[in-house]
Amino acid sequence: MAIAKVTEVISSSTESIEDAVKSGIERASKTIDGIQGVWVKDTKATIENNKIAEWRLTLAITFVLND
Repeated sequence: MAIAKVTEVISSSTESIEDAVKSGIERASKTIDGIQGVWVKDTKATIENNKIAEWRLTLAITFVLND
């Protein structure tokens, strides 16, 4: 039997939503083992000069707890 846990992180990128997800997972994987999935719970953007300056995401990261 496996037990999973979900933790939330906030990630950002000036490039794209996909880049924000990737960087959030990469950073989380430095301290969390067994990541199984990610849910993008919230998406926001900051605007400068009428253009998107930065994407900000709230990620729910699911991982399996070690025995």
